[in-house]
Amino acid sequence: MALAFDEFGRPFIIIREQEQKARVRGIEAQKANIMAAKAVARILRTSLGPKGMDKMLQSPDGDVTISNDGATILEQMDVDNQIGKLMVELSRSQDYEIGDGTTGVVVTAGALLEQAELLLDRGIHPIRIAEGYEMASKIAVEHLSNIATKFEFSSTNIEPLVQTCMTTLSSKIVSRCKRKLAEIAVKAVLAVADLERRDVNLDLIKVEGKVGGKLEDTELIEGIIVDKDMSHPQMPKRIENAKIAILTCPFEPPKPKTKHKVDIDTVEKFESLREQERKYFDEMVQLCKDAGATLVICQWGFDDEANHLLMNRGLPAVRWVGGVELELIAIATGGRIVPRFQELTPDKLGNAGLVREKSFGTTKDRMLYIEQCSNSRAVTIFIRGGKGSDPLVTEGLNWSSDCNRSYVPFGLVT
Repeated sequence: MALAFDEFGRPFIIIREQEQKARVRGIEAQKANIMAAKAVARILRTSLGPKGMDKMLQSPDGDVTISNDGATILEQMDVDNQIGKLMVELSRSQDYEIGDGTTGVVVTAGALLEQAELLLDRGIHPIRIAEGYEMASKIAVEHLSNIATKFEFSSTNIEPLVQTCMTTLSSKIVSRCKRKLAEIAVKAVLAVADLERRDVNLDLIKVEGKVGGKLEDTELIEGIIVDKDMSHPQMPKRIENAKIAILTCPFEPPKPKTKHKVDIDTVEKFESLREQERKYFDEMVQLCKDAGATLVICQWGFDDEANHLLMNRGLPAVRWVGGVELELIAIATGGRIVPRFQELTPDKLGNAGLVREKSFGTTKDRMLYIEQCSNSRAVTIFIRGGKGSDPLVTEGLNWSSDCNRSYVPFGLVT
């Protein structure tokens, strides 16, 4: 499509292959839009319900995703039609607001439009049809309010929440062990929920997945899991009553801001430089030891010299921890993120009852568990499973959001 001007300076549009294009107006345009929406709904219709079939989606890069979640399917579909894109937005908004029913809302919209097409054939104006659907929705909501039953729950009686969560998982790939996964999701939400204010901060729930093991190995950790290990293999793998220093400053000598060059032509100069570096490292480690830290978690890396010195001084360390994970660790342990070594004081250290490194099977995969934290309101759902047809690694995030958000409202109505 291009913009051109005639001899009077008036713009007009030139469309490629214009002779093959045609503008549709009136009832034909409305039917064409309805047809596009029905096509999208027809794709998702077979995925609805407990016996719904899964869809295998292949991306342009060749990655394969297996899912029956409507939002996931529509997100990965290449939809060009504008009405089809509206259906994708409908599913996305349903997922954002409720967290469940993404397939049902698209299928329902397609069915309503299918019935609207019959009304259009009878000569009823589209505005009148829309008004009728609006009146019908009010009557339906009122009827649902009349027949609804309210289930009370508490921190000691979570069975109503578990039953609700199992309902949302019945149509998912994970339905074969939905009872355990539902209990994990409910306990995770209740751990971070404020029952008095009826508020839930789902950002405090971290979802971590690791390929391997069985789906039944999925567990809820009352703390934080970091996909890292100790920076030195000889550092202790288990630390009890840990005092954690959370640092965003690296274990390395300060670098000049301008361009610089160092000429080393004698052994004495090299030894002097090495001694100066060791002095910097030694001072940094001593500041951590003086503050009482028994574990250092650093956002940046450090070289072998610093790593060796940390091991010799008996100070375990973890490097290259992401910023989001640092914030969660600080929330869970009650510590403060420290930007400079000179600002590290005992009151800024985090507390954890147990920090342990765990390895998985015969692989070299290792992860760091930070448990028994002073503030247990930050939890981690650790998902195991095969990659591909035996999920939850491909559907882990969808599963967690479906479970978490489906029963967040504290007036449980079925």
